[in-house]
Amino acid sequence: MRIDIITIFPEMFQGPFSESIVKRAIDKGLVEIHLHQLRDFTDDKHKKVDDYAFSGGAGMVMMIEPISKAIDFLKSQRNYDEVIYTSPDGDILEQSLANKMSLYDNIIILCGHYKGIDERIREHYITKEISIGNYVLSGGELAAAVISDSIIRLIPGVLGDETSALTDSFQNGLVSPPVYTRPREFKGWKVPDILLSGNDKLIEEWKHRESLKRTKSRRPNLYDE
Repeated sequence: MRIDIITIFPEMFQGPFSESIVKRAIDKGLVEIHLHQLRDFTDDKHKKVDDYAFSGGAGMVMMIEPISKAIDFLKSQRNYDEVIYTSPDGDILEQSLANKMSLYDNIIILCGHYKGIDERIREHYITKEISIGNYVLSGGELAAAVISDSIIRLIPGVLGDETSALTDSFQNGLVSPPVYTRPREFKGWKVPDILLSGNDKLIEEWKHRESLKRTKSRRPNLYDE
């Protein structure tokens, strides 16, 4: 998979993409992540990529020309499955969407900033708008990192245990059950006996009951669905 990210702050990705699972995927050659400085696509001598909104109002708007040039340049090199814009009013990122996108070959992620981007980019270039929650960030870089991580960890060969991602929260519409490790007892707090029984059938039944219970109490909307 190849992920191209268009941003005015490429340095923000150094941490998220240079550690842990994402770095492992890059080192294995399972994913390529390319960061593109949007300011490289403007003809303005001051490298300006934003301007005042027509009709006035507070805040700046990311200009159409540099974004258009950046996307056109990338699309001239290869075909893309999606051109994604990180937007507060986009579709909420859910596990089912991450699953779908993990099967793609190439995606572009455009990081929004200021009051957003010129609407004509959204109308003519963007194929998918994604939000990571009902709140506003200072820019789309953190959202782009989250989207990338949620996709990359699902690519076969990235995780040490191929079945690990299949048992994550939300994969079956429920949150995960409680998990425990050694020691068996700590400060008088004990691991449930069923998990030490060795009876796989009973253990799976217990996990399913606990998933249902936890989903009902913590994510009742998922439980109702």
